[in-house]
Amino acid sequence: MGDEQQCRTACKAARAAGAILQEWAHKFTVREKGPANLVTEADFAAQNVIVEMIRSEFPDHGFLAEEGLDEAPERPYRWIIDPLDGTSNYVHRFPYYGVSIGLEYRHQIVLGVIFDPNRDELFVAERGRGARLNDQPIRPSHVTSLCQAFVVASLPSAISSDHPSVRRLLQVLPHAQSLQRTGSAALNLAYVACGRMDAFWSSSLKPWDVAAGSLIVTEAGGNITRMSGAPFDPMLPDLLASNGSALHQELQDLLTADLA
Repeated sequence: MGDEQQCRTACKAARAAGAILQEWAHKFTVREKGPANLVTEADFAAQNVIVEMIRSEFPDHGFLAEEGLDEAPERPYRWIIDPLDGTSNYVHRFPYYGVSIGLEYRHQIVLGVIFDPNRDELFVAERGRGARLNDQPIRPSHVTSLCQAFVVASLPSAISSDHPSVRRLLQVLPHAQSLQRTGSAALNLAYVACGRMDAFWSSSLKPWDVAAGSLIVTEAGGNITRMSGAPFDPMLPDLLASNGSALHQELQDLLTADLA
């Protein structure tokens, strides 16, 4: 079973999960009592279809997924799955959420798939083979300066005004052309890869949020490190992704400046 089959299976699973999310989205509104319970059901339903489709093709692989699945982590291949990245957006019917599926081989991400069911956009990267959007090659932007850049920050859901993540955002805000918080790390990384955003950072993400997107960024030609510039590790909640230009260092300097 080669890389082609792994990629094909991941793409089919991402599309199937996206269809489930869209089906469930029509079953509730944010004004209903207890929408969180329905979202949890949608989350589990999407995750289950991904795991079932992958397991049927690769029964000896391990899994790490957002909804409480950590199976056979010692196996060489491990799938890292977020069936619904952008839960708050999903609840509010804000169409910026997606499915993220990464494949790790001996602790290195070798395949990344992100599917946006609202725009029918499938982002795919295979290690050493570049990155694609709906089968077309993608590249990051050419912006080199923060004053011309569209950048995005990820913040924890419930934080105080003096939280370090807020202070980092305020440190960057005066220097950027545009600074946003969008609510889906997976799509943010995909958008950096295809040039719609110039950079994205976070200190609060989980492996399933970033596994697929980190490979898509680097295979497209972008750069991903920790905010200090140290090598990126998807198991650590510390990420700075950019188009790979001098913008990366400019942001790195601001994000690691004294925040006292």
